[in-house]
Amino acid sequence: MANKEQSEEIILQHEKKGYYTVVNGIKTFALDTGTGPIVFCIHGVPTSSFLYRKVAQELTKLGLRTIAIDLPGLGLSDRPEDFDYSFSNFGNFCNSFLDALNISEVHLLTHDIGTPVGLAMANENSSRIKSITVLNSMLDLQHFKKPLPMRPFEMPLLGEAELASLTPLTFPLFMKATGVVNMDVISHEEMAAYIHLLKRKDDGKAFLKIMRNFEQTAAFTKTCYESFQHPDYPAQLIWGIKDPLLPYEETGKDFEKARPGIPITKVEGKHFLQEEQFVIIATKVKEFIK
Repeated sequence: MANKEQSEEIILQHEKKGYYTVVNGIKTFALDTGTGPIVFCIHGVPTSSFLYRKVAQELTKLGLRTIAIDLPGLGLSDRPEDFDYSFSNFGNFCNSFLDALNISEVHLLTHDIGTPVGLAMANENSSRIKSITVLNSMLDLQHFKKPLPMRPFEMPLLGEAELASLTPLTFPLFMKATGVVNMDVISHEEMAAYIHLLKRKDDGKAFLKIMRNFEQTAAFTKTCYESFQHPDYPAQLIWGIKDPLLPYEETGKDFEKARPGIPITKVEGKHFLQEEQFVIIATKVKEFIK
């Protein structure tokens, strides 16, 4: 069983490697390490910038700066009740965040719903994007079906019950089934940190709003495709081939078909491939930027 004090210390050390910026009235946390060209990391659900902590360390070694945002409603950022938790608004928010930091150019590294968020961001300001590296994600939102373990979160009452069942005691079961191939890469205290960051301040209410606001319209799907296919910046895929939530044959192929010939790196990993394949991810991003 995880030690709560140790988990909180892990979160505190993570927090010390970043800072808070007020964006549109929302106190927003971002991990920020290293110097050089900026890799802007956007996480998915049910995670935060914490998922990129190992990738950030490797990118720093390779002479790159990592900025990994905590989207509103998750991680250490504020969780306003009246916020629009849609992918397109998250994209707008990320642009506003970078505007607040006076950052004009970034290389995107996205995962899970962080990819449609990043593509919405690119749609609004394509000149800011220098490259996109996609980790296990979805592109065809219109026809996307949530993985079975995530579907209860869509439903009133059932979602609240499912969220209540996610605890530091049960999360290792979820991590073993869907997150990583080798459980030795992550401690019980780090897994507990994921849960504490998910439920911080509001007990996960904002997370449920996100899960119930997936933007799966034809119009937004078209936006995602156009942004991913934009000729002004290159794109690549890095995929954990043992991911039971977003299998390559079901969601990865959509990216490959959208941009035939793009570089594709398949790694031994599940959904949270950043936990065990951080060296390969950082190396491929560095090679791509060069």
